[in-house]
Amino acid sequence: MQSNLIKNQNDFTADVYKIARVVYAETSAQSLRVVEALASMIANGARRNNQSELDFVMKSGLFESLDKKSKNHYLLKVNADARTFQMCVRVVDKMLKHHLDDCCFGATKFHRVELNPKWTWGRGYILELDGLLFYL
Repeated sequence: MQSNLIKNQNDFTADVYKIARVVYAETSAQSLRVVEALASMIANGARRNNQSELDFVMKSGLFESLDKKSKNHYLLKVNADARTFQMCVRVVDKMLKHHLDDCCFGATKFHRVELNPKWTWGRGYILELDGLLFYL
């Protein structure tokens, strides 16, 4: 007897929603500008590291909300029908289709202002937007 894996019929849509949940959790969808900036930073980082956008999000170690100990981890469970989450979905879909301009001046890393990761020591940020700092 052969077993079949149940797989999402549309892997692209699944990737959009996975990335959009992280974008939502990191930005709280405070504004369209910050959502677009984070999505374009994901595209830049993925391109620079020769990874898919989803692999970059899941493996880069930049996205604090993916840590179960994070105070924003619960935001990954946002209701898919929430208007602010749907904004993230639309922006991520646009980014994955390569129709989103670079809104973060080439940044490939970021963190929220309340964090101070070691990799930032001695580096200057290039953009501050809605509580996120972006770096080359």
